[in-house]
Amino acid sequence: MNYTIQEVKTKKQFDQFINLPAAIHKNHKNWVPPIYADDRAFFDPKKNYLFESSDTILLLAYEGEKPVGRIMGIINRKYNEKHGENDARFCFIETYDNPEIAKVLIEYIENWARAHKTENLVGPLGFSDKDPQGLMIMGFDEPQVIATNGNFEYMVRFVEAAGFTKKTDLVVYKMDIPDQLPEFYYKIKERAQRNNPNLRVVEIKSKRAIKPLVRPVLSLVNETFKDIYAFTPMTDKEMDEFADRYLMILDPRFLKIIKNENDEIVAFVLGMPDISEGIIKCKGKLFPFGFLQILWSQRKTKQLNLLLGGIKPRYRNTGIDTIMGVEMLEEAKKAGLTHIDSHLELEDNLKMRAEMEKLGGVVYKKFRVYQKRL
Repeated sequence: MNYTIQEVKTKKQFDQFINLPAAIHKNHKNWVPPIYADDRAFFDPKKNYLFESSDTILLLAYEGEKPVGRIMGIINRKYNEKHGENDARFCFIETYDNPEIAKVLIEYIENWARAHKTENLVGPLGFSDKDPQGLMIMGFDEPQVIATNGNFEYMVRFVEAAGFTKKTDLVVYKMDIPDQLPEFYYKIKERAQRNNPNLRVVEIKSKRAIKPLVRPVLSLVNETFKDIYAFTPMTDKEMDEFADRYLMILDPRFLKIIKNENDEIVAFVLGMPDISEGIIKCKGKLFPFGFLQILWSQRKTKQLNLLLGGIKPRYRNTGIDTIMGVEMLEEAKKAGLTHIDSHLELEDNLKMRAEMEKLGGVVYKKFRVYQKRL
């Protein structure tokens, strides 16, 4: 079968690029559609300023006139310059169960990357670590969580057949929320509070109270994530976009913040009751009633998703991570939640992994970022 590759240029092609995954995953029970308003803004260079500092390409594969595959290529020039790398990236790859489709799409991206004088092709990896990373290689029977990939198992075979090998893995832990936390956690919390009398946990009572905290919290992310693989610092504009995008679905009960005597945020952890069921029910469309379905799903879910967290370097190893952890678990228990999804953790982040395992967490999903020398 002959497949043709076309760069996305027209509105019709853009719509096909956006809508193709829903057709491919039509009978995939664990797949969660994107929120389409966000998806359209993300892939539109006029609305996503990250295109300004990157070379990009969106491709569709066709069988006749039918779209059967898609892929995005990115060269993040700013990241490459900062880290002394010369990599291109591929991401958002979707195909039907046919290795030939994946082959022609990947080959096109490889040639595009070579034409831009890059040395390696890595992925799936978007503009930064805030985009879905890696192909799922473990956990195919588990429901997808937002901001992660929900690929079929065959996509792993297709990418590896194209000559890609492991660059790094990311793991996801599942933790049951105990009826009663082990006593030693309360002892660590009490000791940390005694040893840090100038620190206090901030009580956040409303969604409105979250908004002025967004920039300080995300500035702390910039400070604490700077050495994390694929991390790109957030600009003020991106922080404001984050607030606009997530504020209505963030629950103040699951944002735990610690401030010092100077009213400076020194640590935080952010969680969110899972919204996947709501997104599935509204098919990724917020209007007319999708937004309400998403909010309702937060009330019904039993799963808490951890999204972000950070501690200023000079406050690490002081026990304040345990303070936040105990507060979060107690809040989750009061809300009737039964388990936690840790979101993605780099496999070599051994300290964080040890904390998850202390709480009884087990790895239930794995994602792999691949690489290939060009």
